[in-house]
Amino acid sequence: MISNTDTPPSSAAPDATAQTGPHGYSRRSFLKTLGAGTVLASFAGTPLLRNFAQAATTGASIESLRANAGRWIASTCQGCTSWCPVQLRVIGNHVVDVRGNPHSKANHGKICPRPHLAIQQMYDPDRIKMPMKRTNPKKGRGEDPGFVPISWDEAIGTIADKMMELRANDETHKYLFMRGRYSYLRDIIYSAMPKVFGSPNGISHSAICAEAEKFGPYYTEGFWDYRDYDLENTRYVLCWGADPLASNRQVPHAINVWSKVREQAGIAVIDPRLSATAAKADHWLPIIPGEDGALAVAIAHVILSAGLWSREFVGDFKDQQNRFIPGESVDETLFNEVHTHGVVKWWNLELKDRTPEWASERTGLPAEQIRKVAIEFASAAPRAISWLSPGAAMQARGGYSAMAAHALNGLVGSVDHLGGTLQKTKVVAEDIPDFSDYIDELAAKNGKQKKIDQRGRLEFPALKSGKSGGGVVTNNTADAILNEDPYDIKVAIACWSNFAFSCSGSDRWERALAKIPFFAHITTNASETTQFADIVLPAAHQIAEKWSFLKNKQNLHGYSSLTEPAVKPIWDVRQDETEIPWMLAEALAERGFDNLHRYYKNEFADPETGKKPSNGSEFALAAVKMLTRPCWDSSHADHGKYGDALQGWDEFAEKGVWNSKRYQTQEKWGHFKTATGKFEFYSETLKKALEGHAKKNGTNVDAVMAATNYLARGEQAFYPHFEPALRHGDAEQFPFIFFEHRSRLNREGRSANCTWYQEHKNADPGDENWDDVLKMNPVDAARLGLKNKDSVRVTSPSGAITVHLKLWEGVRPGTVAKCYGQGHWAYGRVAAADFKHHQPLGGNNNELLPAEYERLSGSTARHGGTTRVQVTKIA
Repeated sequence: MISNTDTPPSSAAPDATAQTGPHGYSRRSFLKTLGAGTVLASFAGTPLLRNFAQAATTGASIESLRANAGRWIASTCQGCTSWCPVQLRVIGNHVVDVRGNPHSKANHGKICPRPHLAIQQMYDPDRIKMPMKRTNPKKGRGEDPGFVPISWDEAIGTIADKMMELRANDETHKYLFMRGRYSYLRDIIYSAMPKVFGSPNGISHSAICAEAEKFGPYYTEGFWDYRDYDLENTRYVLCWGADPLASNRQVPHAINVWSKVREQAGIAVIDPRLSATAAKADHWLPIIPGEDGALAVAIAHVILSAGLWSREFVGDFKDQQNRFIPGESVDETLFNEVHTHGVVKWWNLELKDRTPEWASERTGLPAEQIRKVAIEFASAAPRAISWLSPGAAMQARGGYSAMAAHALNGLVGSVDHLGGTLQKTKVVAEDIPDFSDYIDELAAKNGKQKKIDQRGRLEFPALKSGKSGGGVVTNNTADAILNEDPYDIKVAIACWSNFAFSCSGSDRWERALAKIPFFAHITTNASETTQFADIVLPAAHQIAEKWSFLKNKQNLHGYSSLTEPAVKPIWDVRQDETEIPWMLAEALAERGFDNLHRYYKNEFADPETGKKPSNGSEFALAAVKMLTRPCWDSSHADHGKYGDALQGWDEFAEKGVWNSKRYQTQEKWGHFKTATGKFEFYSETLKKALEGHAKKNGTNVDAVMAATNYLARGEQAFYPHFEPALRHGDAEQFPFIFFEHRSRLNREGRSANCTWYQEHKNADPGDENWDDVLKMNPVDAARLGLKNKDSVRVTSPSGAITVHLKLWEGVRPGTVAKCYGQGHWAYGRVAAADFKHHQPLGGNNNELLPAEYERLSGSTARHGGTTRVQVTKIA
């Protein structure tokens, strides 16, 4: 382990080829470099960049270069799922700076810290620089893969040979594609390639991200997606684990307007950790992890019993007398509902006894604070936001907590309202062309096989958008591979994903990847997952080396944002979603299966010239132009209808972003996409979905609840209600509730090999530079005789890690907290303490967290204190 200092000990220094080195900065030299706004000095000692760095600085200061040289090229940051439009400053063939795209209405032309780290990622000397193959047949942590360089022809040809063996043996369904982060060219490799080849197995990362967060809004207002928020006009923000200033979505927008929010609105943050947002809030509610549902229903109880619900949206008693009296049931016929369904039923079945005093015993929060926050929130309505985040939803029993937290927006009428929670504006784009004509008899037959992740089984409803098995159960794929259930996987490809690190119960993924006979990994860096690969394909970096586009919303605007190959790649890399599948399709065609190649070649053509692609790079450009055509082609039916009317591809490529019209509130009122067309406190939509899933599995809803680890029975399954937290580990043996949080510097878990990430880690409250710490309240530490900076072993029923201890009052007593993102035993010489010998820098939270699920959505349960731990000092 490294010491808790700004710069690590000399024994951690890298080899001499990195002269300034990932571990070689003093704080002063790093800040000088950062202040200059360039990465040139960062890698001035590496062979490939040395000449450029020297030439660029000869006779001119870095400041003058930034002011007078280079050109700005549009791109998109993919450091989180906001996908903010940005611009890159390019000097010669090098990216030296990044800023927000001034043409973007969504993020105000601003950025957060993450895009800066993308430049370090792109010029990371530890990137995969050429295709490689494995020479050591043994697979496992601690095994040297023995990678040796090979040509692209050999690499792609080897993959094609293995895939053709599946076709020869009528086993195409035993091909698996695993997708991590993506652009909206994703379906070229994620959907078309598996289905045309003959496999149902395109498995996405979505369920380890936030699907349970979408569960709550869908089964109340019929919207399966992330929400937008009218921060500019709000008067109250109630954050359920959300940290808008640091790690939630829409960070640039939140940072830009938060001073205005602070001036005009109340802010309450529910989080066992004092986050950046909590530090600036009016109320910090350090809840016992996993008890969010108890707090949400108690707030609902206060709103109704105090008569503070929205009459305009919800309705009122016929005689205007409030009959929501604590402990008493209400005659449903006495209430006239307007845009909602089941408010009185919800009170009678769940809320009437959920007083703040009741909730205080479960949440660890004072009853008076619960009551005060509830009244403040409702009094600010309808310009009030109950901001649901993964922290309150991605728990083993978090589906109903998500519904309850979001239902507060319905109670106060802030759904689809000025200053409240919003759905999204339409972003125009085309889908990939239909490929059904290219699916042959073998592909049609095997494409109907069960998916490998076991979605839709009794214990895994994965009720995306109301459909049994409609979602994905990403993390369960490892167990399915190990158990060969429903069948064995023989060939797998993973792209932009590192499930051996990012999934809870990560040891299962190590064993599963070792079990697959042939595995190829498309990646920028040699991550943990790469260590199990037979073929490694170097991917172009997203921010400046590939064509793609992204869609999202912020600040009441939707947007389509381009990424462009702003520079010629230094290394021999290819675009992951376009060039690589094109090359693979060519290789398959050479071996007798040309369906995929014919599809790519015949159905994708440059919409300006009509020319069909003849190689992978032409295919990439044709694809992005085709799918974004409504943004810029004046002949398209949707051109200018929903937002900007860009005049031609050249204007779109130059500006890099298409903006929608501003969101219009209250248009969803009266026709929500629920079973009743109303906002549902008693969810007929969920009832229909659960009954459908039960029927599919030959049972009833109570059996579904039991199989999914919920305690609800009967009607309780159909409305937001309190469920006690499910935790792994006996409280006596494992006395601390463990929870994790996110870093404002974490680019989708890929920042740890950046020196800037390590040097500024203390930007995350409670964390330390160049270290990975477990945060414990000093009260608990004193009881155990532990001191600040002690090396400790953290043990859960699932595994153990070794880290340093940080005594900090910003965590609730009885809990311990650790940031996610460190603990890599691979990925590079900064991310790992000893990359060569697979020694991690800190600990990976997923070695502590069990493979638990919020099964109704299929999500991984990684929040809410899913596991308990013990903490012991290492002598």
